[in-house]
Amino acid sequence: MNVSSLIPPFDFQDHVVGLWASPDIAVGTAWTIAAACLVAIACGLLGCFLIVQGLALIGDAISHTVLLGIVVAFLLTGQFSGPAMFVGAAVTGILTAVLIEFIHRHSRVKQDAAIGIVFSSLFALGVILLSTMATHAHIDADCVLFGKLDTISFDKMAVAGFMIPVSVVQLLIVTAAVMLMIVLFYKELLAAAFDPQLAAVLGLRPRVVQYGLMGMLSLTVVSSFTAVGAILVVAMMIAPPATAYLLTKRLPVMLLLSALFGVTSAVLGTHLAFWLDASTAGAMVCVACGLFTLSFLFSPSQGLIAGSYRRHQMKGSAEEPQFAP
Repeated sequence: MNVSSLIPPFDFQDHVVGLWASPDIAVGTAWTIAAACLVAIACGLLGCFLIVQGLALIGDAISHTVLLGIVVAFLLTGQFSGPAMFVGAAVTGILTAVLIEFIHRHSRVKQDAAIGIVFSSLFALGVILLSTMATHAHIDADCVLFGKLDTISFDKMAVAGFMIPVSVVQLLIVTAAVMLMIVLFYKELLAAAFDPQLAAVLGLRPRVVQYGLMGMLSLTVVSSFTAVGAILVVAMMIAPPATAYLLTKRLPVMLLLSALFGVTSAVLGTHLAFWLDASTAGAMVCVACGLFTLSFLFSPSQGLIAGSYRRHQMKGSAEEPQFAP
């Protein structure tokens, strides 16, 4: 089978301009991109603090363990919305971080193994509760994985006289909260990320800062869950920050680049999905991973090609004959 026959020919007029030609289609596309951009910014900013600490897997773990908090909140309130769901998710996220740290500190188990144990245990408990005690709750597996980006504009609410998708309003609030937290507690987050011992000496309480970060991460995950799905949340939490990490050694620049790469992935991914008639969230993830691949190969300071060139230059210099004066 010819692979090229499976890929439709690209036409700029149809696959780029066509998305914005009709007012109805343009509005839906704009809301889809807006929701994805908000998720990319919020997850990317938080992901930077995870990447610099080597805790990217904790983000993946929390994105799954919040299911337990969501199910418990549903069992208590009977609905998958409202403050109870966010409280349940935040508590579960903090519990995940506490259990991982407790196991790592009080046993010979390394942190990656502790993450795997806590992640699988809490996620499995959430699945069991969902399948036994919350059987009347309608949760679509495809919606959990890929979200409802393509239909996000169907459910709207009035805000200052404008009809805005409910998910976009929620994501806007959460993204603003994430940015506000980083602005207000940047010094504490910076110290806790790079030198927890110094932060403790300075009285900044790095453990409390870390739990606050995990709580905000949980709120971001649960607010993004139904809109974009778990796969895109995890990808935007890791891929754009990792891409930025290869391009700079300064955290402020890393934060800006991460947000930029996330927004770029959202915009290009939407058009890629329209061209290939594929999952919008999946296409965004592919673009984000593609940007990471480019950074991995061509980063001037940490790229694979640049590193190979420097090693070749050093080897050539070492092999040059040395003459005594």
